[in-house]
Order: sequence, then structure tokens, then C-alpha cells
Amino acid sequence: MKRILFTLCTVLFVGAFYVSPSYSVSFMPESFADLVEKQSKAVVNISTSTKPKKVTKKSQRNSPFTGDPFFDKFFEDFFGNIPQGGGREFMTRPQNSLGSGVVISKDGYIVTNNHVVAKADDIVVKFQDDKELNAEIVGRDPKNDIALLKVEASNDLNFAVMGDSEKLRVGDWAIAIGNPFGLGGTVTAGIISARGRNIHQGPYDNFIQTDAAINPGNSGGPLFNRDGEIVGINTAILSRTGGSQGIGFAVPSNTVKLIVEQIKEHGRPIRGWLGVRIQTVTKELAEAMGVDEAKGALVAAVVEGSPAEKAGFKDGDLILKYDGKNVEEMLDLPKMVAETTVNKTVKIEYLRSGKKKSVDVKIAELEEDDAGNVLSSLEQDLDETEVAGMTLSLLTDDERDALGVDSDVEGVVITSVDRDSRAGQSNLRSGDIIIEMDKKKVKTVEDVKSVIDDKDGKSLLMLIIRGGDKNFVAFKKVEEPEE
Repeated sequence: MKRILFTLCTVLFVGAFYVSPSYSVSFMPESFADLVEKQSKAVVNISTSTKPKKVTKKSQRNSPFTGDPFFDKFFEDFFGNIPQGGGREFMTRPQNSLGSGVVISKDGYIVTNNHVVAKADDIVVKFQDDKELNAEIVGRDPKNDIALLKVEASNDLNFAVMGDSEKLRVGDWAIAIGNPFGLGGTVTAGIISARGRNIHQGPYDNFIQTDAAINPGNSGGPLFNRDGEIVGINTAILSRTGGSQGIGFAVPSNTVKLIVEQIKEHGRPIRGWLGVRIQTVTKELAEAMGVDEAKGALVAAVVEGSPAEKAGFKDGDLILKYDGKNVEEMLDLPKMVAETTVNKTVKIEYLRSGKKKSVDVKIAELEEDDAGNVLSSLEQDLDETEVAGMTLSLLTDDERDALGVDSDVEGVVITSVDRDSRAGQSNLRSGDIIIEMDKKKVKTVEDVKSVIDDKDGKSLLMLIIRGGDKNFVAFKKVEEPEE
């Protein structure tokens, strides 16, 4: 009898788990129809056009006969007198583009992608009821690919509310609504696949990744959560064919809200500025600095007159915390600084020479981006020496001019690198200027050789100038031969 009861209990126990799949999917909505019916009224189609413009196109007469009187007369007789070294005027063709957008206020503010309206002369917004209104650009943020438009309507417009993108979790539902090609609302659903994605579109990349299908024409449309709140603005897809392959990206709503507020108040984005150029901390750099983990943002250069310089930052400082938040990787810091209110004082924790320090910094406004200098061709010096797989020469005035560095810069130029050598494995390149090794300034080839010899094959920290910018490089340790 006991055996029968035990078997019965086992069956009931197993049966409870057998029906569990119905429980595991009970959280799934039967339909998104109510959400779509309400929020699609706020989603619009955006069509843009550019007017024909008169431009001057330089003469394309780049034949080997140009300048020969006989052939110049030949071309003139048959094709007319095209001014040599000048050009001809012609009208560009009008261009049109389509995208999506979302109304975020009853008085007619609309968010879309910058790339949808960037070159537009005329913008027309088409609503779900086929009503069309002309729109004006209030402001744009190319770095985050966001634009704010405004339409003037006689009645209050249907709009959607911005949600809190920080509350998103990987696996949450995501519903994308667009109005591509003016066909009407198009809805796709999926999940949040990842957060904080960097897709190398700019310094502030922080994209939401979703597998909800985002197709051409959906750019600028909203990404909703289950509550019908906007949690992102659809911006890009990763595709080999041009169609959706389940890898779409959206700008987080918290970023969008900040940009919209700044554009409304100032007509443009207002970003914080610290004034440091930073680089990623690799495992090799961490080892060379004596740090256990490859975390933080390594200061490669400090801008003169910047908040960072006034606070005493130096090249080689490792920033670990910003305003109470951990800087897990280099890309975290630019986003944190950019979103900081101008003139706010923040505490920054950093590591210098193995000791933790902290300092209060008053953040300024970023007025413009610093463009990196293009590396010029380098004429090799005849007096060269090979060290650790790299050929080195003294830094002359001619080379300073060619490399675009100041006359007071001292160091040694790398003129060639053996890819299979220690220098090659450390990602050094021809044209790099070595200015420090192991925290010691170097002025001659012998200085470089001496530091490398003293380290006896161990990793060491090297400070170089590449393309006009300072970079720290981990000069890799010598690999022990396998026995």
C-alpha cells in the first residue's frame, strides 16, 4: 500500500512539472493589439526632399593629352570651350527619402533619426489618418543620430510617452512600430537582445539591441516596452542583405530625452567636457601598470586649459570612478561626461603610480571635437638602429613637420616594424614616435635600448605619439620558448 501511495505521489509530482510549460508562458501577452491600436496613432511617416541646386563641377579632362595645343583645339571644336582648370555649372537632381518618426507631445514635437532629415529642404509628416503637415527642424544631434521636428496642428496630436530605458532587462519584450514608405503602421515584436552596444558609429554609442525586425523605412520609429512606453528610437540594422536579420539597434529613450530637452532649450545638444584623451586598458597594459584587472579609462593626454588639467590630471592616470559610478571600460567615460550637466562638480577616482587618489572636477561645456592629424609620409633617416624588431631613428625637425608634432617634442621615430617581432606583436607602427618608456623620457635610440634591456624581457609601458595623439602601448614581454 505504501508503495502504491509513493508511486501515486511521484506521478502527481511529475505531473505538476509536466503542466508547467503552460505556466511558464502564462506571462506572455495573448496579443499586442491594444498597445498597437493606441500607440500607432503617434507613429508617423516622414518624407523629405531636396531642391535642385546649382553647383560647379571641375573639368574632368584628365587625359594624357591635356595641355597639348592640338588636342585642346580638337576637344574645343567637338565639345565646346570647357575652361581649363575651371569647371562647368549644372543643376543637381532633386532627391527624396522616407523614414519614420514618433510624436512625443500633443503640441507637435516629433523625434526621428538625424540621417532621415539631415539634407532635407522640405519635410512632410504623414499621420495615420493620411493627414499631412509640413515640419521644421528644431535641432539635430548627428553623433546620436537624433533629430527633433515640430509641426503646427490645429488640434492636439496623439503622442507617446518616453519610458525609462535604464529599467530594461535583456529578455524583456520589445515592440517596434514604423510607418515605412507611407504604407501605414508596420508592427514587429521581439525581445531586448542586449544593452550598451557599441557599433562604432560615434563616441557615445550606447545602443539597445533587439531582434524585433527593423527594416529600411523604419528608421526613426519608436521601440516600445509592454507598457506602451517609448524605450528607444530605432536607428540601424546589422545586415548582409539590407533586410532585417534580427539584429537591430535603437538609441535609448533616456539619451533621447536628454537630447530633446537640450535642443528645446538651446537649439542644440549641450555636452559635458573633461578634457582628456583616453584609451582602452588591455590585459598587457594592465600588467605593465601593475594592475590586476583591465578596467577603467587610461589617460593618454590632457588638454591644455581643460577641467582635467586644472584638476591636476596627468598622462598615465587610470580613471576608475566618475561621479560615484564605476568606469568598467574606456567607452563608459565619454558617455558619463557627455551627460553631465555643465558646471557640475563631480568626484573622480583614479590610480597614479599604484596609488588611489580622488579629486573634484568642475565639468565644462564641450564646444567642438578635436580632429586627429593625418599621418604624413615619413622620410627615413639614414642613421637608424634596430631594436626589438623595430628600426629607430632620431626625431629631426623635418620629421616633426612631416608628422605634425610641435617643435619641442622629443623622442625617437619608428621607421619600420617587423610584424613577427616583439614590437610587431605590441602593435607598434611605422611613424610612431616613442617619447616615454617605463615612465622614463627617451630622447635617443640608446635610451630606448637601455630601458628594454633593464626590463629583461618583461612587459613595460610605452608612451607614443601616433597621428598627432598620445597613446600608451604595452610593450609585450618576451615569450618563453616551449620545452
